[in-house]
Amino acid sequence: MDFIIDDPKQEQEFRQILAKIRLAKNGETVEQMKQLGLSYKINWGASIISLREIARQYEANHLLALKLWNKQWRETMILASMLDVASEVTEEQMDYWTKSLETAEIAEVLNTYLWSKTKFAFVKSLEWCRGKKHLVRFAGLNLMGRLAIAEKSEMDELFEPFFDVLSPLAKDPKLKQVFYRSFILLGMKSKSMNEAAISFAEGLKELDSEESISLADMILSELKSDYVQESFVKNT
Repeated sequence: MDFIIDDPKQEQEFRQILAKIRLAKNGETVEQMKQLGLSYKINWGASIISLREIARQYEANHLLALKLWNKQWRETMILASMLDVASEVTEEQMDYWTKSLETAEIAEVLNTYLWSKTKFAFVKSLEWCRGKKHLVRFAGLNLMGRLAIAEKSEMDELFEPFFDVLSPLAKDPKLKQVFYRSFILLGMKSKSMNEAAISFAEGLKELDSEESISLADMILSELKSDYVQESFVKNT
């Protein structure tokens, strides 16, 4: 990881942000998150809307983001993703942060606000889909879906390698929801990608797995729907 050199300005902003997080505390939200299984070392229950408002008050800064992440509060990790500079993010940082994830919420936030904007996004998404840890695989799948939205104008060939790594993940019941959501986004990227995704999903039905068969039925129902097919006609 990057060595954090202390900087008076970033330290002052860091302290200001911690104070603002405390003011945004919501105990009811904390309890609701606990009931949903979202457990953090420190969680003030601040909403994403409140955290976005805090982030808008500061310029993006890589050093500040590193300091926030190292604090390991739920809110500081979210703000780290919002305030980091994508062009300064390294592969090492992406691996370190992702492999230390403890909740799906932070994985999704990182992918949305930071990882999807980096030059390593495609490489890391594919790599994480092959990972051993559940949340690493979750992050890989979720990032694939984010890229299908954010990079919709990119050529389909960039996304084709995902078909080589997804089959094993389709058998994992804990990944069913994120697999479904992200794969649908992949299959809606373009007409040709839709056809490739349908073909892949039909192949999932041949796997010796009830999970993959169930997932395939859900995917095929959505990707073959009139709504999805008509969207390609409107966009031509």
